[in-house]
Amino acid sequence: MERETLKFVKAGETRVRIAPSPTGPLHIGTARTALFNYIFARKNQGVLLLRIEDTDLERSKREYEKEIIESLKWLGIEWQEGPDIGGKYGPYRQSERKEIYQKYLKKLLKENKVYFCFCTPQELELQRQYQMSIGKPPIYTGRCRNLSPQKVNQYLNEGRKFIIRFKTPAKKIEFKDLIRGKITFDGSLLGDFPIFKGFDFPLYNFACAVDDFEMRISHVIRGEDHISNTPKQILIQEALGFYRPQYAHLPLILNQQKRKLSKREMAISISQLKAEGYLPEAIINFLSLLGWHPQSEREIFSLICLIKEFCLERIQKSGAIFNLQKLDFLNGFYIRQKSIEKLTKLCLPYLIEAKLIKKISDEKYEILETKEKISFETLKKIVAIYQERLKKLSEISQLTDFFFKEKIEYEKELLKWKGMTEDELLLALSELKKVLSEISIENWERENLKNILVERAESFAQKINKGKDRGYFLWPLRVALTGKKASAPPFEIAEILGKEKTLKRIEIGEKLVLKNKYD
Repeated sequence: MERETLKFVKAGETRVRIAPSPTGPLHIGTARTALFNYIFARKNQGVLLLRIEDTDLERSKREYEKEIIESLKWLGIEWQEGPDIGGKYGPYRQSERKEIYQKYLKKLLKENKVYFCFCTPQELELQRQYQMSIGKPPIYTGRCRNLSPQKVNQYLNEGRKFIIRFKTPAKKIEFKDLIRGKITFDGSLLGDFPIFKGFDFPLYNFACAVDDFEMRISHVIRGEDHISNTPKQILIQEALGFYRPQYAHLPLILNQQKRKLSKREMAISISQLKAEGYLPEAIINFLSLLGWHPQSEREIFSLICLIKEFCLERIQKSGAIFNLQKLDFLNGFYIRQKSIEKLTKLCLPYLIEAKLIKKISDEKYEILETKEKISFETLKKIVAIYQERLKKLSEISQLTDFFFKEKIEYEKELLKWKGMTEDELLLALSELKKVLSEISIENWERENLKNILVERAESFAQKINKGKDRGYFLWPLRVALTGKKASAPPFEIAEILGKEKTLKRIEIGEKLVLKNKYD
């Protein structure tokens, strides 16, 4: 007899789980599911456990399990039970729970609720193709369902390979989804689905149903792609006399074309996003808005704030669009909230990886190209002037590489500004050199440089009959110093470079313009 669905009303009785398969890095969809389970557990003073579903022995790898655990912890998602910390209802790896599964399998065999199927993969594939060709659902026909015990023993003694199938009753299976409402399946359309491969290898739906019962799971919160598994797990629960947990199926994550997000489209594993320089706070905020809508129009949510405001009722049924621009926007916001000290430490690995600098000590580094020493304080100044421009940490190398190079690569057309001629460019660079040469090292700081150069910029524009457009003076300075079309303000760059390097780069710019003029 089916047990009554558990109802949880007291604090501490809510138990949810994260159940990733270690067949690859932590996917963003799995991370979103983990986040929603974590928030739900925290909001209900419940327990979150981590269960590693590694029954796919060929594809499951411990290095992926390690990466998944590290990624979840990096995001700030914590669990109270799991393979790394143990717990009352372990083991928490399915590969270590074989005896538990076999105990329940023996019960089903004894009660004649399952049977041996000796059909070969080739026979099953031909059967599937035929059913589809005549417009029928590709389900198992039940060919082996009524084999006699003698025939079964004969095949087993012959060493034939087999799977064990569940005897699916031809009845309606209904459950209330906390997001989607009542969902109904016709058991006759499910077919007799497999639950074991041989005696030793439990398959997903059986292992999942047993584990959710054994681990006292109250709510199963998972992706929409698992809806088709739910009726099978309910049938197994009923056959074994288990209670039924409550189910909530999250919407799929879709690309901009509203198709299921493909792994080939973009960086969609947490480790990839981390490597590109996305912050955990930004990813958490972004994931929370993939399918869940707050009551207000606000977009910025800390993890603590999410725990206060989150509810399953505000999760949408339709797919959630993965918008990379939105992630960039959120990441830029959280980058701007970092102290310069912290942000610089976060950026240093990217500068080192790009082979621009190497670490000597916490306070001292070396510029690899020039062998000059550069202090952590100077690196902080470099990062500070780009804090407002960074969308992700990995951009720091490309934005600031000119600080660490002796020779800068200039694109031939880069020194052009609204059609400036070579003579006008040379005139601007010559005057820049003259003005900057007159500023003492003691007064070489950004505000002073800005005041002097902005005043000269307007007079220079009038001098070459360009109105008061300061760009005709400041643009050549920007390009000469950085070799880039866009950069931080040239006054801030000049302050960090120092007087000697600033003047040297202007001279290089002059030579480039002269070369272009006579080529």
